[in-house]
Amino acid sequence: MLTIDIRPDKLSEEMLDYSRKLGQGMENLMNAGHIDTGVTPREAVYREDKLVLYRYQTPEGITPQAVPLLIVYALVNRPYMTDIQENRSTIKGLLATGQDVYLIDWGYPDQADRALTLDDYINGYIDRCVDHIREAHGVDQINILGICQGGAFSLCYSALHPDKVKNLVTMVTPVDFKTPDNLLSAWVQNVDVDLAVDTMGNIPGELLNWTFLSLKPFSLTGQKYVNMVDLLGDPEQVKNFLRMEKWIFDSPDQAGETFRQFIKDFYQHNGFIEGGVVIGGREVDLKAITCPILNIYALQDHLVPPDASRALKGRTGSPDYTELAFPGGHIGIYVSGKAQKEVTPAIGKWLNARS
Repeated sequence: MLTIDIRPDKLSEEMLDYSRKLGQGMENLMNAGHIDTGVTPREAVYREDKLVLYRYQTPEGITPQAVPLLIVYALVNRPYMTDIQENRSTIKGLLATGQDVYLIDWGYPDQADRALTLDDYINGYIDRCVDHIREAHGVDQINILGICQGGAFSLCYSALHPDKVKNLVTMVTPVDFKTPDNLLSAWVQNVDVDLAVDTMGNIPGELLNWTFLSLKPFSLTGQKYVNMVDLLGDPEQVKNFLRMEKWIFDSPDQAGETFRQFIKDFYQHNGFIEGGVVIGGREVDLKAITCPILNIYALQDHLVPPDASRALKGRTGSPDYTELAFPGGHIGIYVSGKAQKEVTPAIGKWLNARS
């Protein structure tokens, strides 16, 4: 039988050490000051309702590719995750490979937006952003990078507007919403979405955020704050920690009708696999996507399991399909040091070879 050696003197020493670190670190917490979000220079080039389209500044000495890249982020949380800090920035890495980067910031929907549908987001907002970029650059097609739910939106857009998409990159994007290991999907199957939307209008971002955190309650709501004490002695690490915390709890509300359709069509009816997703009067057919596709997924992703993303293979009409597996989680694929060295350069290399 396994025995645990807990000596009172050692336990007391560890507790004293923990209290000492916590006491010393409180000063760094109090002095952290303003926590910035986003580090790369950018310019707002198009606005519509709550949406802002940003173009990021190309670094000196780099000639941007002729085909620009549009990043389509999820409606949940904020897109500055892609540019969280100087040494952990997907956008900075993409710029370094020569991509001319644009990003859609969806803003914060309010009750005036509760009636927005998937058609409004995909055939409306995304399409008008794409047309703005096409006109600005004098090109017929652009590259698109879709992230998580934004990847699902990008698949829908590319299927409905294949003539405007040259290359498509999807990151941690769900395609099969009913894989056996998808805990979030299992929870959602029996939710009365109509009752939720009809009652609340928009779905509170805080409600969704705590749902995500509850998928891994110990590591995401307890353990990380215990481990935080070991970081408090370093002011820079304190800022990094608080920057991530700010992003995690910066959760916009979701437009009610879009939430209703997305949950029912994708999570409950598994629309990419079973069919039947109708947007703007047209059914989404993944076989209509014929452009090159790079599909990137994270092997330890608890929100979008690898099999949920790998389901894209063979379901499009593209003769040029590539997969890239990253040994990390849903967030680490953007912010980890390994991702900065491997994932972002791989995207740039793949795009450059096809643009």
